Amino acid sequence: MRRASLATVATIALLSVTLLSEPGLAQPAPPAPSAPPAPSTNAATPAPGNAATPAPGTVIAKVGTDEIHYSDLQEAMQTLPDQLRAMPPAMLYPMLLDQLIDRDVIVQQAKKENLQDDPKVKQAISRATDLALQNALLSRDIQPLLTPAAIKARYDAEYAGKTGDEQVHAEHILVPTEAKAKDIIAQLGKGADFGKLAKENSTDPSAKENSGDLGWFKKTDMLPEFSDAAFALKPGQYTQKPVQTRFGWHVIKLEGTRTAPAPTLEEVGDQIRQQIIQEGVAKVLASAKTGVTVEKFNPDGSPYTPPAMPMPGAAPAAVPGQAPAQAPAPTPAPAK
Repeated sequence: MRRASLATVATIALLSVTLLSEPGLAQPAPPAPSAPPAPSTNAATPAPGNAATPAPGTVIAKVGTDEIHYSDLQEAMQTLPDQLRAMPPAMLYPMLLDQLIDRDVIVQQAKKENLQDDPKVKQAISRATDLALQNALLSRDIQPLLTPAAIKARYDAEYAGKTGDEQVHAEHILVPTEAKAKDIIAQLGKGADFGKLAKENSTDPSAKENSGDLGWFKKTDMLPEFSDAAFALKPGQYTQKPVQTRFGWHVIKLEGTRTAPAPTLEEVGDQIRQQIIQEGVAKVLASAKTGVTVEKFNPDGSPYTPPAMPMPGAAPAAVPGQAPAQAPAPTPAPAK
């Protein structure tokens, strides 16, 4: 019954593709620019033994006439998952160093075979350059907006001290026919246990585990016909008539009502950060489009006509009991 998030159909969702730090040659370019992932900071760049951390320009290997610097190793470190970064430096350093040497050897061999002149390689290099430029612009303009002070200010303005939404805690039984729903209501009238009936009869996939319990939700989380019925009940009551939605027929029982408490900064910090990122991306994109003529065409070369958009609220709902889908947000890399 939960509504699909409108963010899933918003234009800004096209800007939410998270780029890999090192795209492979065979990967197609993503449909829209996004900022590169921010590296984790829970581990220091390894140095061999107990030596002090070298300067970034320190040469740590030579492959023919090529030099590999400590800054190259630091960059490679940022692409590792957290569990590998937690390895002892004495183990991680030689592993990364060997990988950098192997990569350089392969690149040198590819150049000897003139693969840099291959049309596919040229296209991949061009795409990688475009991605790097996109990420550089977004990171430069958006990263300064993501300070702890800015996130705290947004929290204070939009969340702190404000009353939350009215919510209800409800259970439901979903069945395919009105007749079946009426039969369940009749059984409840004779004292049958709601949770037991949900486990035995509900077609909601989660009912076997949670006895039809939907937890707390606000009115806009559900389809209107379902929310209207649930919010009209008093705690302990169940619907005396079946409630129809696109999923089937429901019998709803209300467990409680409350005014949701204001969330803490820790609870909504990531959400605020995503909002700031999305706003920043939209602003950068709008500025970049200023003065630029954009023309669109269909695959056959005819003028492009956008498809008709669905009416508000017409987006398909999620599976009953399933949380609404959320659009990912791009994550700018730290400013250098």
